Amino acid sequence: MTTYTRERIKELLKLYFIMGSNNSSIAPDYVLEEALKGGISVFQFREKGKGALEGKAKFQLAKRMQKLCNHYNVPFIVNDDIELAIALDADGVHIGQEDEKAIKVREWIGNKVLGVSAHSIQEIKLAMEAGADYIGIGPIYPTSTKKDAKSVQGISLIEKVKEQNLTIPIVGIGGITIDNAFPIIKAGADGVAIISEISMAENPYEQTKRLKKVVLGQE
Repeated sequence: MTTYTRERIKELLKLYFIMGSNNSSIAPDYVLEEALKGGISVFQFREKGKGALEGKAKFQLAKRMQKLCNHYNVPFIVNDDIELAIALDADGVHIGQEDEKAIKVREWIGNKVLGVSAHSIQEIKLAMEAGADYIGIGPIYPTSTKKDAKSVQGISLIEKVKEQNLTIPIVGIGGITIDNAFPIIKAGADGVAIISEISMAENPYEQTKRLKKVVLGQE
């Protein structure tokens, strides 16, 4: 397991920002720094999809974004690319059900943070057995960011996790906005994962601040 306690992981998940170079029409470095200033609690580098960078360009962008996260003392997580995560000495890795098996990833990354996307109680239990530190559940709402997203399931799986007293930290993802974020927290999630609501915002800093207030129940 990681060097982070379960309670610390729950705190980190509160406002979880995910982004790659193709998720914004302006410089990704700028968007990330504005989000960091606005109060995101963890960042996931996800460089996938149409127009995504590869090779050296991908590595250089990841390194710049990691440096920003380090400056603001926010953990830097890499989506799927285990080699990149290890090369950068990232704080952790997030994988989906179609990626490498969680148990293998845990062996490779040691005590770094391991997040796993799951879409059923069975997948969640398997991820827990494999040593996952948190679970990403979604898509909660319809999303256009992930072209291969599973069918929308709302908050039902989050509620089932709570009903069965599964203690692993949970973050909701998929189509989350300022207007629909709080019901996910109310259902029992520890936080929300955001992509376009911040990355495509006219003012990423102000949008992040507003999202943080919603997640904390202050707005």
